[in-house]
Amino acid sequence: MEDSAKEYVIQSFDKEIQYLLKTSLKEPSKVDLERVSNIIVDQSLRDPNFSKEAGRICHTIVQAEAKEASASVFRRHLLNRLQREFMVREETRNRSVQEWVHFVTFLCQIFDCLKVNDVPMVALVHPVYDCLFRLAQSDSLQNEEEVDCLVLQLHLIGRELEAVSMQRMDDLFHHLRDGFLLHNGLGSVVRLFLLEILEFRAGGWSLSDSARQYYYSEGAD
Repeated sequence: MEDSAKEYVIQSFDKEIQYLLKTSLKEPSKVDLERVSNIIVDQSLRDPNFSKEAGRICHTIVQAEAKEASASVFRRHLLNRLQREFMVREETRNRSVQEWVHFVTFLCQIFDCLKVNDVPMVALVHPVYDCLFRLAQSDSLQNEEEVDCLVLQLHLIGRELEAVSMQRMDDLFHHLRDGFLLHNGLGSVVRLFLLEILEFRAGGWSLSDSARQYYYSEGAD
């Protein structure tokens, strides 16, 4: 299933880039891995469907490179590009909230998929937290797209992030509780998103059956 999903998203590129990406998945030493990393990041910033699959594509390339040459060239180029995007994240948000949300989605996918000895990469922990804190600021809480992104990423990696830094997760949820209780300008959908994620963490990163039915049945209506 994962292979077919990767194949599907790669089909959206022209023939040259399809060949480049497919080769990188199996024989990464034969292609320019810096170019591959830039293609993946650029497409992730444009296409939300690709950004959700890109983490697994990156994981496959990293694994293939490790088996082929015990190297980490692709990972280095990818992290360097992510760092550059992270440094201009506010400019990105000012230019396009959609592109900013896609960046956060991709960054969290990389955090989820790329591990070192089955442990999240330390270099990504604080950038991921910083992005989530930005999504929890009052101006972002008024934007349904940003709140939706925040909630989705906490569902995806919240438990892992908490294990790495409980204090930062506590601080983030203090912000979210304050936003929910004190921010008078929140829309009803945003308030529902926030209530759901507050309950989700309080329940040990899970929802009871009744809560799930409320948020995803009645709440969706």
